[in-house]
Amino acid sequence: MLFRESATSIAGRTQLEERLAELLTENFLHKHRHRPHPSEVRSWERSIPALTNALVEAGLGEVEMLLEYGLPLTSKRADVILAGVHPVTGGPSYVVVELKQWSEAHPEEGDPLRCRIDAYPEPVLNPIEQVRGYCDYLVSFNGALEHVPESVAGVAYLHNATELGVAGLRVVTENHRGLMFTGEQRGAFLDHLRSLLAPKAGADAADALLQGKVRPSRQLMAVAAEEVRDREQFVLLDEQRVAYETVMSAVRKARRSDHKEVVVVAGGPGSGKSVIALSLLGELYRRGVPALHATGSQSFTKTMRKVAGARKPEVQRLFRYFNSFMEAEPNDLDVLVCDEAHRLRKTSVNRYTRAELRTGRPQVAELMDAARVPVFLLDQHQVVRPGEMGTVEQIEKAAAAKELKCTVVRLDSQFRCGGSDAYLAWVTGLLGLEGDGPVTWEPDGKVGLLTVDSPQQLEEFLVARRAEGYGARMSAGYCWKWTTKITPGMTALPADVVIGNWARPWNLYGDRALLGAPPAPLWATDPAGFGQVGCVYTAQGFEYDWSGVIMGPDLVWRTDRWVVDRSASKDPSFTKATPDEDIDRLVRNTYKVLLTRGMIGTIVYSTDPETREKLRALIPPAV
Repeated sequence: MLFRESATSIAGRTQLEERLAELLTENFLHKHRHRPHPSEVRSWERSIPALTNALVEAGLGEVEMLLEYGLPLTSKRADVILAGVHPVTGGPSYVVVELKQWSEAHPEEGDPLRCRIDAYPEPVLNPIEQVRGYCDYLVSFNGALEHVPESVAGVAYLHNATELGVAGLRVVTENHRGLMFTGEQRGAFLDHLRSLLAPKAGADAADALLQGKVRPSRQLMAVAAEEVRDREQFVLLDEQRVAYETVMSAVRKARRSDHKEVVVVAGGPGSGKSVIALSLLGELYRRGVPALHATGSQSFTKTMRKVAGARKPEVQRLFRYFNSFMEAEPNDLDVLVCDEAHRLRKTSVNRYTRAELRTGRPQVAELMDAARVPVFLLDQHQVVRPGEMGTVEQIEKAAAAKELKCTVVRLDSQFRCGGSDAYLAWVTGLLGLEGDGPVTWEPDGKVGLLTVDSPQQLEEFLVARRAEGYGARMSAGYCWKWTTKITPGMTALPADVVIGNWARPWNLYGDRALLGAPPAPLWATDPAGFGQVGCVYTAQGFEYDWSGVIMGPDLVWRTDRWVVDRSASKDPSFTKATPDEDIDRLVRNTYKVLLTRGMIGTIVYSTDPETREKLRALIPPAV
């Protein structure tokens, strides 16, 4: 949240429009570490006065206004939440308000869930659906609302729009969490506000909302079974919903006519790509539409098969690998959802491939040919292994070669790391992937970051978090050899990761549970995975509450810069033929993946003394 005051107080500030915008800009810069977009500043200057004036005119000057309220565990923000007292029940009442300066908007190709605005090159989510999603999400994740979900209402206020200019948007069903008012309906808007808020002080209601405990995020794996069958577990917000509706629109067109279209959904870690993938698969599965999920990740695919198909074996068959489509009939599927498409490879050929299939056909071409609507979800900054090649540009080029329409939807929010944009920016800056280099971490209240001086301290800290009911995992750079063969005489997993007097095994190799440890694909999701150290290949694509990261000697700080030592890496995918510049990029990407797994917090240790000193200068110590 950027600012909070009563409507009367903010109305007074809006008389000096520049002062309010300056104040919000200053708060935004402090909170997010970058300046707001000019369009946001214009909204503060123009839309907030329209709302505050309406509240004052309605006699609701004592209602509390929470400006740019951050939704729990995500970087998304609601424009305004009004907090007050309900005129009938006397209980707390909250109105989520989405403010738009639009003068007109029109449905996208007859699909009112997406709409076209002249100012935007791509379609955006209908504001009725947008504010409804915010309300549903807020109720799902703020503990203060657990027993009073009916206290939350939502409105989209298009104060510059005429009814004629946005009439097409009203095809979407409206309800108490999703209503739309235009400038022509100002009187009705005031009446609606009076029906939800009494002319009483709203400070106590605002306090209760802000002090409400954030519920633990619904872990992707824990709800996969229900998600695939019912699609009721996740609330998709903004561009997530746009991506979902874009695919569903393409599916409808494909089923009505001989239509084929490629959709690419690109976003950073935790932006909801796999949630979108499962939401799509669940809905298509429920409707009986031929669809499959594919990935290049053995861990992710096997976890999906185990969790989502636990009670329905046929569900397991929905989850395949990228190299499963070499012999697929063209357009045999309606939809192929390619998750973690940054792990695409040049071809699907491996040592087991039959001679007649060794044609050199690109893997991306096989996947595009297999379905009328191939969907690629990716983060091209998570490439960690030589030979991986999935980028937006490569997929667009492959689609163009086949003369196929290719629609790209970019996800600019994220739900991992407590929804902290500042943390993700800090990580990419720390590793020299983006920004101006390492800076001191300033806690933002969304995610924890700590450092320790020994692996013993790191493990003890995580043990304590687990005792509090949180999930936790330890992971490390690939700097120790991995024992891949467990012999019958062994009574415990070999201690591969040895640092001084501290030694722990890598996560178990293979597909079978042994000696009390889960198989490698389930290390991140099975509670028995704690106590083993995960590598990037078992951690990638997953999340857990607390993440302990061991930085090995492959990435060390020397005086004023990072140095990548390829000789310290034991990753078998790095060969003599892999160029130094590729090794440098892949090692940094590896630590970016490991440092962005924690939902609640991350604790970091380096095996190198100079690097530990650098980390201590940037990160608070664990106590």
